Amino acid sequence: MNVKIYTTVTLIVGIVIIVNLLSDQYFIRLDFTEDKQYTLSGATKNILKELNDPVTITAYFSKGLPPDIARVRRDFREMLIEYNNVSKGMLVYEFVDPGKDDEKEMEAMQNGIQPVMINVREKDQMKQQKAFMGALVQFGEEKEVLPFIQPGVAMEYALSTAIKKISVIDKPSVGLLQGHGEPAINELQQVNVELSILYSFEPVTLTDTTSIPDRFKTLAIVRPTDSIPPSHFDKIDEFIARGGRLFVAMNRVKGDFSTAYGSSVNTGLETWLRNKGLQIDDNFVVDVSCGSVTVQQQQGVFTFSSNVSFPYLPIINTFAKHPITEGLEAVIFQFASPVSYIGDSTKTFTPIVKTSEKSGSLPVPQYFNIEKQWTELDFPLKNLAVGGVLEGNLFGNTPSKIVVITDGDFAVNGPGGQQLQPDNISLMVNSIDWLSDDTGLIELRTKGITYRPLDQLEDGTKTFLKYLNFLLPVILVIVYGLIRMQHNRNVRIKRLEESYV
Repeated sequence: MNVKIYTTVTLIVGIVIIVNLLSDQYFIRLDFTEDKQYTLSGATKNILKELNDPVTITAYFSKGLPPDIARVRRDFREMLIEYNNVSKGMLVYEFVDPGKDDEKEMEAMQNGIQPVMINVREKDQMKQQKAFMGALVQFGEEKEVLPFIQPGVAMEYALSTAIKKISVIDKPSVGLLQGHGEPAINELQQVNVELSILYSFEPVTLTDTTSIPDRFKTLAIVRPTDSIPPSHFDKIDEFIARGGRLFVAMNRVKGDFSTAYGSSVNTGLETWLRNKGLQIDDNFVVDVSCGSVTVQQQQGVFTFSSNVSFPYLPIINTFAKHPITEGLEAVIFQFASPVSYIGDSTKTFTPIVKTSEKSGSLPVPQYFNIEKQWTELDFPLKNLAVGGVLEGNLFGNTPSKIVVITDGDFAVNGPGGQQLQPDNISLMVNSIDWLSDDTGLIELRTKGITYRPLDQLEDGTKTFLKYLNFLLPVILVIVYGLIRMQHNRNVRIKRLEESYV
């Protein structure tokens, strides 16, 4: 009997030891999140499988951190184990604790990883502690620094893009048209950061005698404000005729907040696109799902700021099922216009970005009345296309593609570097990825972005819910009181009957 018990205990202990040893290198994680935030994306797996030379990751993480911070180190380590398994050993890693000696701390800082100060509680007192939470990614002579590792989906995106950035040898070129009032590359800061992972993003200036260089497969035309000469359109046609792809983000209308006036924009690009079959109306799109503007209001002697809904700033969350819009949840436009296809059957147009079920289209000129009380009658239309893809033989006999977005400012940070919605940036970068036949990071770029707007309700529904919210508790109390009163009455009657008997 004792031998049997001893054998069973030994077997259980052995199994536990083996499981722990295996779990140190392999583990299974069940992911029940909506967009599989804790499962490696297909883009990451493709990046790792394409590695021809080893990638070395040195993770500088301090030990002895509070549990919520230490979790980041554990999550990063588990992610590196998965990366190592998927890459079949082409990705190797090590963890270094810079707090052990001054030499390691100096090494981390020389590699671009600076310590951060975190609050820790020790003996009922709050203290600040220096912590390292970064990593160095190396591929041959190339290096990329992750100065601060963030938890969640951002961790996978930062690591995978760093690997992709340094492992790509010959980056294809993407051009940004200049010379007609377009923003410079430094005014598209967020777009430039994303594109620099896979591409060489370069300015392109046209003249009557120069053409678009052959190294460019995709050309971006973003928010031109001046007239584009016909000779420049000839150069763009030549580019398309040899299979070049085009991304266009243009303004057909513009609004001036200082004068509260909206007018049309004419650069010649609208005529050139119309000849290709795309009609962009010089109308303002308005949408019940919209952004807000800050206005100064006077009440007595007091002046205060308040946010007012402004339907001319549509929040777009209706997207077609397309690689460009995969994973997008909300894009904010500023003064967009409707686009439609008026060409023949030799080309195909696919709307990929649309307004909500309650939207409208207003002709120019427009005077913006911030105090206007908008009603449902102002939004008689639905699902107006404000962006789409045109495919076919657009010039000559070589198939090509054009992505058109009818807001030229949606991805422009401007000279001041205003930060934009992540999905705004993803819409442009995904478009260029798709046009350039390199969709490797589309899936990962939009993974984990969450936007959960409240459903728009009818006025009658709002009124019903308001009164229901007010009256239901009162009714429940009254009903409970009546039930309790009847119950007590029945008890008294029963007691009287028993006493009578």
